[in-house]
Amino acid sequence: MTRVLLIDDHPMVLQGCRRVLLDADVDDVLEASNAVAGYRLYRRHRPEMAIIDLALQGNGLAGLSLIHRIRLHDSRTPILVFSMHGDAVIVSRALEAGANGYLLKDTAPEDFLAAVHAVRRGRPYLSHQLAVQVAMLGSRSRESSLGTVTPRELQTLALIADGKSYGQIADELGVSYKTVANTCSQLKVKLGAHNLPELIRMSIEFLSSSPNRSRQPTFAARAV
Repeated sequence: MTRVLLIDDHPMVLQGCRRVLLDADVDDVLEASNAVAGYRLYRRHRPEMAIIDLALQGNGLAGLSLIHRIRLHDSRTPILVFSMHGDAVIVSRALEAGANGYLLKDTAPEDFLAAVHAVRRGRPYLSHQLAVQVAMLGSRSRESSLGTVTPRELQTLALIADGKSYGQIADELGVSYKTVANTCSQLKVKLGAHNLPELIRMSIEFLSSSPNRSRQPTFAARAV
């Protein structure tokens, strides 16, 4: 049996989504108009997927807390956000909370079904427009983080992107191995990298997208 949980405080939205889902061979559609009732239905019936609005009965973005709460117990149930909020910051927060897809309410029924099918199969779903906005937001966030990087840290970042080891970087900059290790630890914190491979990937992505900045630190480092 295919069971889908709908959580939205607008009766017309619930009715319309139910009709589309049932016409698409979903066997059972559960409905809730608030986060508390939705969470109870989720725990009781364990639906195959959940479709959640973010703004529920005037409680701000209560849907975000609901998604996070579900994810504390279950990392696998597909969650699709169906919302009127198209702000990239809100979309990013929903994805960070654990949503697998995000769809705006002004979408066509066929796009709604496409999103449902994609998320049910374990694939992420964002419309092209939302994906571009989220990507641009991430790019601005990385640029903001890099604005706090010191010249020496930027030199180190460039050498990391060139594939240099800690020892090679220490030789290039004329500093100790421990200093390089500490600098890389600081860079991980500033850029949000969890480990060295992620820091290497981020340094390559940034420096390859900014060729003028990527080469200057390398030459400056060799002059030190």
